[in-house]
Amino acid sequence: MLLLGLDIGTSSIKATVVDAATRQAVASAQYPDYETPISSPQLGWAEQDPQTWWQHVVAVILRLNATQKYNSKDIAAIGIAYQMHGLVLVDKAQKVLRPSIIWCDSRAVETGDRAFRAIGPQKALARLLNSPGNFTAAKLGWVKQNEPAIYAQIDRVMLPGDFVAMQLTGQVTGSNSGLSEGIFWDFQADEVSKDVLEYFGFEPTILPKVQPVFSDHGRVTAAVAHQLGLSKGISVTYKAGDQPNNALSLSVLEPGEIAATAGTSGVIYAVSERVAHDPKSRVNTFAHVNHRLHANENRLGILLCINGTGILNRWLKENVAGSLSYAHMNAAAGGVAVGSAGLSVLPFGNGTERVLENKAIGSQFCNVNFNIHTAAHIFRAAQEGIAFSFQYGFDIMQTLGVQPQVIRAGQANMFLSDVFTEALVNATNTPVELYDTDGAKGAALGAGIGIGYFKTPREAFDKLNKLKTVEPKADLVSEYEGAYQSWLSQLAKHVGA
Repeated sequence: MLLLGLDIGTSSIKATVVDAATRQAVASAQYPDYETPISSPQLGWAEQDPQTWWQHVVAVILRLNATQKYNSKDIAAIGIAYQMHGLVLVDKAQKVLRPSIIWCDSRAVETGDRAFRAIGPQKALARLLNSPGNFTAAKLGWVKQNEPAIYAQIDRVMLPGDFVAMQLTGQVTGSNSGLSEGIFWDFQADEVSKDVLEYFGFEPTILPKVQPVFSDHGRVTAAVAHQLGLSKGISVTYKAGDQPNNALSLSVLEPGEIAATAGTSGVIYAVSERVAHDPKSRVNTFAHVNHRLHANENRLGILLCINGTGILNRWLKENVAGSLSYAHMNAAAGGVAVGSAGLSVLPFGNGTERVLENKAIGSQFCNVNFNIHTAAHIFRAAQEGIAFSFQYGFDIMQTLGVQPQVIRAGQANMFLSDVFTEALVNATNTPVELYDTDGAKGAALGAGIGIGYFKTPREAFDKLNKLKTVEPKADLVSEYEGAYQSWLSQLAKHVGA
């Protein structure tokens, strides 16, 4: 049996076909070859056109089929991972009404804050586990308030992965995991939040039908099957946000297990059985893909997100590095000592940061000395700054009972850099295990769980290939602690802490 996984990223769409029996990728592809742009019509706004995602999905599947490494008619199920928190609106004809307001858009901060105060902080945190903040429900509230003509045409509200599944199948479904990431889910009542619906005045009918993460989310239509060379009627059997999916891809399923990613944004994602929240919503708790998979068995994902991660490294490549590749930037950074000769970089230049209580302080380059510092120092200080921002959030997560033993990550993006990996390992004093996996492969295996080929999520990942483990070193832990304290002092100056 073959399984197709799609990873609907901010920068591109990735697709992988997996042989369910071996759990190994048969073929993989990515589209487009350039990074998909983010539109910013006003300061702090971030939008993408959902139709562009769909065009890229079509292109990547056709590119994948063109490898001729498999028979596309043998694909039995599809899984979808997607950029979290995006807002997609369609009318009764399933026509997109406006560009998607995506995860790093900052416009709805005050909208969410007003909802938080009106619902009541204690009640909101106890039931939603988060402030509505700048999440999907608040973005929808912003549209209702500022674009009433568009709001009046809405038939369905959905997340990016729900939209792609709708394009494949014509059906619109959601899950507790998906709705929780939008701050629509009441964890005490185990249902869509009446408080959120009543405060914003949303009709419950505009939300997707709720069903399990691993289930039949619709069947590929005849027209789409013909267009993509697939068999008519195969099911989309799994959908999840990119971070819960990344955790699944690394077999991070049980309390105490931790996953990390470092792409455009950076994330630490820890699984817990405690229905807990951060009083300041600096880290956020959502339903994991296996939450309530078994009756009354809580599996929550506590998520730290740093918006300015890989995007900072990309900015340096485009504006500082000249013709250097990422590999050459990493090598140059490796030639500089820990601490970057006093240069600190705060990597917060991609919108408001939840870990900073939704402040937008911008990225800061601190203590630059024109007589000492070179581009190599900047490259290293940026990677250290990203690792230190992870450590800053990690300290908060530990107040919620997260006890790190090991962090699992795919060997991709920033984890291709020895400097970044070393900085994260020694700043957090936690080993990092690197695996040969990615979101598209994880989504494909998620589809195998949804179709019933695998009896449990753990079985789907029992052949996960660990590439290496990077352990902390006592002398480096001490050096990075000193550099981290210097970085913290600079952060305090800019956030008023």
